Amino acid sequence: MNQMEWGESKKWLQGEDTSSFYRHLLEDAREKPYKDKLKRMVVKPSEMPWELSPQGILKHMVNSEMNTRLETLDIYMQIIPPGSRSGKHRHLAEEFIYVMEGEGYDIHVDCDVEITDTYHWIPEKTEKKFEWEIGDVIYIPPNTIHQHFNGSSEKPARLISAINRIYKFSGLNDLEQIENAPEYKGDRKLTAEDVKSMISRKRL
Repeated sequence: MNQMEWGESKKWLQGEDTSSFYRHLLEDAREKPYKDKLKRMVVKPSEMPWELSPQGILKHMVNSEMNTRLETLDIYMQIIPPGSRSGKHRHLAEEFIYVMEGEGYDIHVDCDVEITDTYHWIPEKTEKKFEWEIGDVIYIPPNTIHQHFNGSSEKPARLISAINRIYKFSGLNDLEQIENAPEYKGDRKLTAEDVKSMISRKRL
């Protein structure tokens, strides 16, 4: 009897390429404890980069590109100048925000999904308003359009945001920017002096 009686055997036996994928994976697992020792256990404020992003003024505290030991979260501080607001966006991962300074409110819009040959997120018509102040925690559900507003015309607001980066590494980096923050002027380098200037401006 022919031991390879299935016609597909002619297909799966084709190919001359070889790999070391599994061995590399095994080596990476063995080397991880040593590589982890080289990662940052403490990040100083001077090592946290600024970014003037479409979402607003950010100071990255922990990020996948910063070589820190934390592997599951991205964390940044967001500064909203007096009388200003953040950008408006939506993302698949849920988000946790702690109010370090200031007072204001959030506008949230839930989304429904529409699936055809692709999928689309359809915003609901109802907006939800949530007021916050120093010491409060804000929860952003998955796929909720949201925007932060500084309620003071004299003082800045500071928010600490933590978001799960596992979605990003799982091929689910579904991030949509709907509106840019007023301070965003394109690809511009941001310095601490720029931030001081921005947050000292009072809005009438």
